[in-house]
Amino acid sequence: MPNKVVVTGVAGFIGSNLACELLKGGYDVVGIDDLSQGTRENVPGGVRFHQIDICEEAIHPLFDGTDTVFHLAAKNCLPDCAAHPMQTSLVNVSGTVQVLEAARRASVRKFIYADSSAEYEGVAELPSRVETVCPIGTYAVSKRSGALFCENYRRMFGLNLTVLRYFNVYGPAQDWRRVIPPVMTAFILKLLRGEPPTIYGDGHQRRDFIYVDDVNRFQIMAMTDKRMDGGTFNVGSGTNYSVWQVYELIDSILQTGIKPVHAAELPGETEVTLADISQSLAMGWAPQISLEEGIRHSIDYIRRRVLGGL
Repeated sequence: MPNKVVVTGVAGFIGSNLACELLKGGYDVVGIDDLSQGTRENVPGGVRFHQIDICEEAIHPLFDGTDTVFHLAAKNCLPDCAAHPMQTSLVNVSGTVQVLEAARRASVRKFIYADSSAEYEGVAELPSRVETVCPIGTYAVSKRSGALFCENYRRMFGLNLTVLRYFNVYGPAQDWRRVIPPVMTAFILKLLRGEPPTIYGDGHQRRDFIYVDDVNRFQIMAMTDKRMDGGTFNVGSGTNYSVWQVYELIDSILQTGIKPVHAAELPGETEVTLADISQSLAMGWAPQISLEEGIRHSIDYIRRRVLGGL
C-alpha cells in the first residue's frame, strides 16, 4: 500500500504542484484546504481532498496512518497580513500548532514546515544564511512563530521535522487571482492582455526567483533523505534579478513593446532577497530551471489555463 502523505494548503500554488508530483510518485495524497485563498480547480485529480480549516480539531482524524506531512497552508499576502494581524496569527500560528498536534497524535514519521525568506527582512548581510533571521512584518513574525512551535514539538515530543525556507517561488498556478498578483504572474497577465504592467517603486528591487519544479524536487528529497532530518534549508536559486530585468525578459519573449507604468512601493516589501543555498547544494540538489525557461512555462500556463488560449 502506498505511503500516505498529507498536504495542507493543497489548493494553493505550491501545494497543488507538490500534490501532482506526489501522485506521479505513487503516493496516497490527502489534501486539506479551506479554499480561502486556493481554488478547488487547482487540486489535482487523485487527491483525497477535504475542505476544512486547519485551525479546527476536526482535522486530526485525517492524519491517521500518515507517513509524511507537508504543512504549506498559510495566510501569505503581505498587505492582507499587515491589515489583519489577528487573523494572520490565527492561521499561521494557531493553525500550525493544530497541524503539529494532529501529526504528533498520529505518530507521523516526518513533518515538513513551509517557512519563508521573509524571516530575513531585518538582516542586512547577503546572501541570507539560515542561522540568522530577523522578521519584522506581520507575515514574517507569524512564520517565525510557527517555526518556533515546530522546534518546540521537535524538542518536547520528538517529532521529526525539516524546515524549508522558500524564496520567490514562481510557475504555473501562481496566485493570479489576487488584487495584486506576484510580480512574475502580474507582468505576464498584463502583457498578454495588451495592457501596461505596473512596477511598484523604481524596479530595482532584486528577488531570488526559484521555479516550482525545482522546489518540488527539494521538498520530495526532504521527505526521503534522512540527512535532512532536523535541519533548516533555504530553497532559492542563489542568484537574483531586478524587477525591471524580469519585465524586460518577459517582454523580450512576448515582443509586445508595451512599457510599464510606475506606482508607489508596496508596504512591507523587502528590497533584496538572495539565498545562501550552500547547505541545500550539499544535499545533492541544485536548481535546474533557468529564469527564461521558467518564464516560458509560466506564459504557456497563463495563455492556456487563465486566458483561454490567447
